[in-house]
Amino acid sequence: MSDPWGDVPPRPPKRTPPPPNPWSPNGGGRDRGPGGPSNNGLPPELRDMLAQLRGWAERLITPGGPQGTPPRPGQAVPPGTIGPRGIAAALAVLLLLWLASGFYRVQPDEQGVVLRFGAYTRTTLPGLNYHLPWPIESVERPAVTRINRVDIGYRSGSGDGASLSGRDTARADIGEESLMLTGDENIIDINAAVFWRIRDGSTFLFNTRNPQTTVKSAAESVLREVIGRTPIQPALTDARASIEAAVTTGVQAVLDQYGAGVEITQVQLQRVDPPPAVIESFRDVQRANTDADRMRNEAESYHNDIVPRARGDAARIIAEADATRQANIAEATGQAQRFSSVLQAYQSAKDVTLQRLYIETMQEILSKTPTTIVKSTGMVPYLPLPAPGAGLAAPITASPPAATSSPPPATSGGVK
Repeated sequence: MSDPWGDVPPRPPKRTPPPPNPWSPNGGGRDRGPGGPSNNGLPPELRDMLAQLRGWAERLITPGGPQGTPPRPGQAVPPGTIGPRGIAAALAVLLLLWLASGFYRVQPDEQGVVLRFGAYTRTTLPGLNYHLPWPIESVERPAVTRINRVDIGYRSGSGDGASLSGRDTARADIGEESLMLTGDENIIDINAAVFWRIRDGSTFLFNTRNPQTTVKSAAESVLREVIGRTPIQPALTDARASIEAAVTTGVQAVLDQYGAGVEITQVQLQRVDPPPAVIESFRDVQRANTDADRMRNEAESYHNDIVPRARGDAARIIAEADATRQANIAEATGQAQRFSSVLQAYQSAKDVTLQRLYIETMQEILSKTPTTIVKSTGMVPYLPLPAPGAGLAAPITASPPAATSSPPPATSGGVK
């Protein structure tokens, strides 16, 4: 059956316009004539730059050249897939990024601890440094200048790790940590704060599992040991500074033995009191001790006043007795020497010595005895001698004597 319409040539297939290309200078739109839009309003320099980028991307993505160019004979790679050059470029970019990830910066208050496959390799100083990228090497940066804090017996509002200048906003007592036994078997309630910093980052990170807990346990143990050797009275009054120094030294020795890489900077006793249940009784004891000390001081003052005076009087009496003894001895020695000299003179000339001794003796006696001169003509007058110490008696004169040539004088007690 013939076609009534005659031989009609077949209609050509309808062609679908290609999708807009985002890399085209006009943003994927068709170029219009002079009356159309002017390529989305882009300047010519920017259109040239976008065209160059489009060509470079097509060369990397399409192995056969720019998009729309058929592949070379024998090549089965369809247009639009990543070729070997694109893969190599992507790998090069990734390699550069991986190598660049090894740069790191250490802050001025930090130490850089480099680990190679998890093992310590070296320590780096503050500044910009480099290590092999992960997973070959990694870096830890502990802060070595920051002052950390550990509380014993209480918990402060600022928490552990607070700085030295921070103030506590709230306190919570921990009885199992604060109650300790003193050297004289009394119970005392102590709150302490331990301040520490990292001295060596490598030993700090690897020698102890939990450095914060290690510092706290060591400080509490050493504090209990020091308090166990100290009586309660010095611990409450004047021994706080020595306790702090002993705890600082002891904790540092323990941490050095562990190799913790930690330096104890300061230990502060925040509160040292008796337990709350017996604090009133303890205050009564303190008042009694104060009164005892006061009375003891008064007694010491009286002792210091009376004993030196008694010792001075005793020394004076002893000195006077010694002087008297020396004087008597000297006098007796002189008299003995005088007697010896008189004896020698008597042995040499007896008559002269006897007469001289008589005259000296009479002179000594008459110089101490009052003398009364009586003139008499033969009668014995009544001569009342004075009593010892009564002084000299008045001279008594008898009747007028007869005229004689030379009447001998009569004396009582002496003749002159």
